[in-house]
Amino acid sequence: MPVKEIAEIARKAKLASSQIAALDNETRSRALIAYGEEIEKNQESILSANKKDLDNATAQSISKALLDRLKLDSSKLASVVSGINQIAKMQDPLGKIDLARELDHGLELFRISCPIGLIGVVFESRPDALPQIASLCLKSGNAIILKGGSEAEHSNKILFDCLIKACQKSEIPTDAFALLESRSEFGELLKAEQYVDLIIPRGSNELVRSIQENTNIKVLGHADGVCHIYIDSSADWDKVAPIVIDAKIQYPAACNAVETVLMHRDIAPQMVTGLCHALKERNVQIKCDKKVKGLLPAEFDAQLTDQWHTEYGDLTVAVKIVDSIDEAIEHINKYGSGHTECMIGEDRDLFEKFFTQVNSAGIYLNASTRFADGYRYGFGAEVGISTSNMHPRGPVGIEGLVTYKYKLIGNGQIVSDYVGKEARSFRHKDLR
Repeated sequence: MPVKEIAEIARKAKLASSQIAALDNETRSRALIAYGEEIEKNQESILSANKKDLDNATAQSISKALLDRLKLDSSKLASVVSGINQIAKMQDPLGKIDLARELDHGLELFRISCPIGLIGVVFESRPDALPQIASLCLKSGNAIILKGGSEAEHSNKILFDCLIKACQKSEIPTDAFALLESRSEFGELLKAEQYVDLIIPRGSNELVRSIQENTNIKVLGHADGVCHIYIDSSADWDKVAPIVIDAKIQYPAACNAVETVLMHRDIAPQMVTGLCHALKERNVQIKCDKKVKGLLPAEFDAQLTDQWHTEYGDLTVAVKIVDSIDEAIEHINKYGSGHTECMIGEDRDLFEKFFTQVNSAGIYLNASTRFADGYRYGFGAEVGISTSNMHPRGPVGIEGLVTYKYKLIGNGQIVSDYVGKEARSFRHKDLR
C-alpha cells in the first residue's frame, strides 16, 4: 500500500474517532453484542482460516510457543465472545466526573473521562487478540488501526471482517477501524504522529523495542515477561508445587508464565528435589545455580546457569537459592521485567515487605502468576500489559484506554481579578 494511502487511512480514522467518542454507550455496546454474534455465526469459517494459518506456520517450522498462540479452537472463540459480552455490559467509561470543584462563585472546574483518540496496535501470532483489542477500543470510544502477524493473516482478516459487519449493522463509522497487511505499512503508520495518539505493541521483545526506537508516538507495552516466584521459608508445600507447576506449564508461551523460581535457603533442602522432580515429570527443563545442583541427586539432569534475565517462553525454568527475602527482592528488581511476581509463604508481614519493595505491576501471594490477565481481572479483555511505573500498569483494560479533559464553567471571570492587592481569593471547594 502506498505511503500516501497509509496516511489517508490514519487521517480518516482520526476523524472517525471523534464520531465514535460522541456515540452513546448503548450504541457502542450494541455493536459489541453484534460483534460477538458475528464471530459465533462465522465460527466454522474462522477455524477453517485458522487451519490455513497453522498449516503455513508448520511448513515454515515456526516455534511451538508461537504455534500455541496462533491456534484457535471453539473453546478459545467461546472465551473471546464471552469477553466481548463482558465488555459490552461494563459501565460507560466515558463522561465520568472524578473531580468537581468550585474555584470561586460561578467558576466551576470538572475533570471528565474521554477517549484517547486513534490507537495503533501491532500484535504477533495471537489472532484472538484482534477482537479483544478492537472491542476494548470500541467500548472506550477510540478508533484503531491494527496490524497482526503475517502468520495469522487468514484468521485476522475474517475476525476483522466480522467487526466491520457488526459496525455496519450498528451504524458505527467503519473508517474508525483498519487492518494493515504488511510490516512496511505499519512502519509508515509509526510516522503518522499527527494522527495517531498511542501505539500498543504485543509481541516479542524485539518487536516492542523496535517500535519504541522508531516512532515519536507514545508507546504502551512491555518488552519482557520475566516473572518470578519466591518460595519463602514459611511456605506450605501443599501450595508450592501446584502454584509453580501451573505458573510454568499451564501456558508456557504466555508473558505471565514463571521463568525463575527463587527458594529460601532454609527450606531448600526439604523442597528443591521434590519441586524439581514434579516439574521434570511434566517435561520441564531445569536450569539452576550451583547451590540447587548440589542438593539434587547426582543423576538428576539439570543445567547450570548464571543467566537470570531470560524469558524462555517454553517448558524451561530457572531455579536459584537465595539467603533471604531481601536477596530475593534485590534479584527480582535487578533481573525482572516489572511484569508479575509471586511469593509463596504464610508470613503476611513478610509478604507486605515483598509487596512494598518489589517494583513490578503485579505482586501476588500464594497464587499463580498466570492470573495476570485482563479477562481474569474482570476487565473483559486487555489490549496488552504495561510494565511502566506510570499509568496504566499491568493488564490494560478499559481504564487504560481513556484519558480526561478539564471542563471549566465560568461567567465572565478573568485571571486579573485574582492578582494584586485587591485580588479575589479562590474558594477551592469540592462539589462532591
